[in-house]
Amino acid sequence: MEKPIVRDVFFLSQKSTPVTPDDLACVRDLIDTFNAHRQHCAGMAANMIGFSKRAIIAADDKMTLVMLNPMITAKKHPYETSEGCLSLDGQRKTTRFREITVTYQDLSFRKHTHKYTGFTAQVLQHEIDHLDGIII
Repeated sequence: MEKPIVRDVFFLSQKSTPVTPDDLACVRDLIDTFNAHRQHCAGMAANMIGFSKRAIIAADDKMTLVMLNPMITAKKHPYETSEGCLSLDGQRKTTRFREITVTYQDLSFRKHTHKYTGFTAQVLQHEIDHLDGIII
């Protein structure tokens, strides 16, 4: 079910708690809401739709990733950039990394570790920041 986008900075600044199998309905809502905004959105975190859970979705031209309980375990090659967000107005400057390694669980709670680069890495960093209560 599509949910409204949360714009409450206080709520967004709270750290999210781990996703469990009991939270899969909110993950489905995250997927539905992301798909409804896909034309102008590259990623979304569960707290952006009112669920303070560690779940994100991100997409580029080649793939859509749904990550449960993601953690960045390595990052290399910092750079400065500017980003927007559905939950906030305007653009904000931030530091990102060109290469990251992320450990996460899939929808069946199987653990994965992958390296990401470029735009996908940037989107994942933005969404994982949401889970950590970091607002750029």
